[in-house]
Amino acid sequence: MSHERPGGRREERPTPSEMLERVRREAGAGARGRLRIYLGMAPGVGKTYAALMELHRLKARGVDCVIGFVETYGRPRTIEAIGDLEIIPRKRCEYKGVTVEEMDVDAIIRRRPAVALVDELAHTNVPNCSKHAKRWQDVLELLDHGITVISTLNIQHLESLADIVESITGVRVRERIPDWVVDQADEIELIDVTPDTLRQRIRDGDVYPRERAEQALRHFFREGNLAALRELALRKMAARVEQDLEQYMRQHGIGAVWPAGERLMVAIDDGPRSQYLIRRAWRLAQRQQSDLLAVFVETPAWAHASPEAKRRLEEHFRLAEDLGAECIRVKANDVAAALAQVAREKNVDTIVVGHSRRSRLHELLRGAIADRLLRLTKDVDVLVVAERRHPGA
Repeated sequence: MSHERPGGRREERPTPSEMLERVRREAGAGARGRLRIYLGMAPGVGKTYAALMELHRLKARGVDCVIGFVETYGRPRTIEAIGDLEIIPRKRCEYKGVTVEEMDVDAIIRRRPAVALVDELAHTNVPNCSKHAKRWQDVLELLDHGITVISTLNIQHLESLADIVESITGVRVRERIPDWVVDQADEIELIDVTPDTLRQRIRDGDVYPRERAEQALRHFFREGNLAALRELALRKMAARVEQDLEQYMRQHGIGAVWPAGERLMVAIDDGPRSQYLIRRAWRLAQRQQSDLLAVFVETPAWAHASPEAKRRLEEHFRLAEDLGAECIRVKANDVAAALAQVAREKNVDTIVVGHSRRSRLHELLRGAIADRLLRLTKDVDVLVVAERRHPGA
């Protein structure tokens, strides 16, 4: 059995957090800007307004502030909140015969303010109009140039929650942001309102034009949807508070019994359910404060896999990497034995697998992978994720 990184690379690829820390070190201690995120359960809760008010407070204290990009959606209260704040002109581009505008990253860097407001962190930039594909990548560049950034984000855009959000709302969120980017934020503030309050704002025309209000209330902004999204946002903030507290206790040597580092491993293949398994395993790893490994066992049959199957597998690995997992490709004839060996070598505590797609006859003759893992790994928990319909599965 041999180990390879996805794509045949044998060198150790740094995690996203390690890559970001390397950039920080190369830039010099204290050179990097800070990131503050206003988080909300849905559009209309007041994230952009809160960010603009924060910019005014900083300006009143003599801090050099600019608006790098703000999206008002024609909302009068948001437009009024801009006031006399300096706005960096947007970059104009032609795209499919239409003039579009994006944030001008280079112009902000040349202006070099102390603080820049950059709205909608999960935004996807228009192709060939920006330096990067995603706005969060623009923000990382600003931070690397020593500019502090205030930004906004809705909970449904987190990559790890994509499947849950789709199951709640019935909407597949296209613009998503890796969780590790948000986790690197120096400050996250939840802008929280009740579902009733937000729905009333929509009825009053404060979020969308009145002619669109009823349609919005019947679809994405149903009370049940908003209650569930609010719960996700509150849970995210609770996890963040716990993380900050533990970091504070470590830094100040406050006595506590810290658990030994645990490791959780998810077995994936080229099937569409692997994306759900990766997200499910990541959420479990977050609750357990465990490291996550995503492992694919390449059997001889993989040599005959279709280009589409190989493309899907690479997509799964990219998702796992975006969530901060260590990705491993193992060449072996026996899937269960290979997974068990990786678990031993990597000191894995829990293995997450999906229900086998093999026939019942095959399982009777060779044994289900989960059953064999239980026999091969006496001291490792094996979690079998139920076979049910999931978004994207």
